[in-house]
Amino acid sequence: MPDASTRFVPALPTNVELTASTLIRGAYDPCVRVRNGVLWRACMTPHGPATASYRHDGEHIAVEAWGAGAEWVLAHAPELLGSRDSLEGFEPTGKLKDIHRRHAGLRVPRTRNVYEALLRAVIEQRVQGQEAARSHQQIVRRYGVPAPGPEGLFVPPLPEVLGRIPTYDMVPLGIERKRAASLHNLALRAKFVDSVVDLPNPEASQKLQLLDGVGPWTAAEVALTALGDADAVPVGDANWKNVVSYAFTGEPRGDDTRMLELLAPYAGHRGRVLLLIAAAGITAPRLAPRRALGHPGMSRRQR
Repeated sequence: MPDASTRFVPALPTNVELTASTLIRGAYDPCVRVRNGVLWRACMTPHGPATASYRHDGEHIAVEAWGAGAEWVLAHAPELLGSRDSLEGFEPTGKLKDIHRRHAGLRVPRTRNVYEALLRAVIEQRVQGQEAARSHQQIVRRYGVPAPGPEGLFVPPLPEVLGRIPTYDMVPLGIERKRAASLHNLALRAKFVDSVVDLPNPEASQKLQLLDGVGPWTAAEVALTALGDADAVPVGDANWKNVVSYAFTGEPRGDDTRMLELLAPYAGHRGRVLLLIAAAGITAPRLAPRRALGHPGMSRRQR
């Protein structure tokens, strides 16, 4: 039996599985999973570890929680599933409008777990997604905290544990010296990192970038999940510049300048556009381009 439970009606249409896709990294993520339409997530709270399940129950979302942090995750469950998300000013056009209609339940989550999101983002720096997912899985299972509840999940390693992992023990996990140094610095500054959670999003991202090893890309990755920033754009990403260029123009390759230019009409919601593109399964091809989204600012040749 859960230690606590609640139900709430979301302010906007909310698809639990679709919104959860932003939080999951790989099929074997030890912290987050979706099973039979239910989102399971483990995290550390100010009161201790917790596991929570989130599922649709008619017009409600039902939440059950286990562990010392059960009441905390219940209190913040609406935020995690986008209660602070707003569509004000978002006016998609062309094919993007159709994608938004088909994925109307996609919300920008706000986990509030900044340290955990930053740990994951640092591991993902400069490596392919599958490699990063394996490294994250291994470090969490080896050094993390077994989470309460029935799903056998894990909470990422606590800062005091992360800071004591020798660099030579991280290398076999696929984390080279530079990222290991960034993780050690994160462990030392964990209280500062979590203190940004209630700052306005631009200020929070700027504060995070004061840390060694945290740049615009890493801060944006954290903002998209932990801070609920619908405008966060991971500039410097190896893939997004191509995906955005292809999605809007049909051109299979782009750069950061072009990506920001194409996203500019959606200022305030640029991160949401990225999540919608991902939800639609759009990827940049290696060969011939396909049909573009039909952005209103494109020339006919580009369309």
